[in-house]
Amino acid sequence: MTVVIVLQPSASPERGTGGYARTVNWAAQLARAERRYADGDARLPGGEDARQKQLVRMGMAAGAAGLALLMDGRRAEAGRWFDRSAARFRESWEGAPAGSWGRPIGALKARVLAGDRAGARDDARWTLSLGAESGSAIGRYAAALAALVLDEDRRASGLARSLQEEPADAFPRPVADALAALAARDAAVYAGAATAVLASFEERDAYLEDVPVADTVAVLERLAADRCIAAGLRSPLLPS
Repeated sequence: MTVVIVLQPSASPERGTGGYARTVNWAAQLARAERRYADGDARLPGGEDARQKQLVRMGMAAGAAGLALLMDGRRAEAGRWFDRSAARFRESWEGAPAGSWGRPIGALKARVLAGDRAGARDDARWTLSLGAESGSAIGRYAAALAALVLDEDRRASGLARSLQEEPADAFPRPVADALAALAARDAAVYAGAATAVLASFEERDAYLEDVPVADTVAVLERLAADRCIAAGLRSPLLPS
């Protein structure tokens, strides 16, 4: 399916302030991601360093395929690609440079978006076992997501507070506020924070893997739904 994304300046939760139009052919996005994944799989090297780098690329490609399918309403197929993404991100940890917290984050996001509760909880426990709580801001973000997945709200609350204290150039405050609100199960505060995160996506000109999806917001909304406080945000950058 081809979709024309049009975002006009607006203060409503449904629209951001960027103002642009873009045609998205989700089938083409899927095909491109599948090709990248297959190419990576065919050329997976044996050396540890080269292998971990290639596995990250495969994890990102699989995640892009999952997002394209999710946006196209093909949730079951999306789940299978998110499973591949999570597995490749986790596999890439071996041999990764210290502090490569984007990999556990990628695995957790993929599991949450797939609706794989058991897999998400397993990856959450794995993330915390790596010492993410004592890491950088990004490491603590990974730990906060893991704690929320495990319904360890007090643990998540402390981590979110530490992220709220970070300077804006070290960690985005709206994401920290959303994490804190999820831990507190505060629907009103969460809605405002999630709306701000969505606006930041709608103002962008470029997206990871060139897939125009507010994936962080989609993950936050899944975690919020588990707590019965989802904001019900609507946007061309979110699955319907």
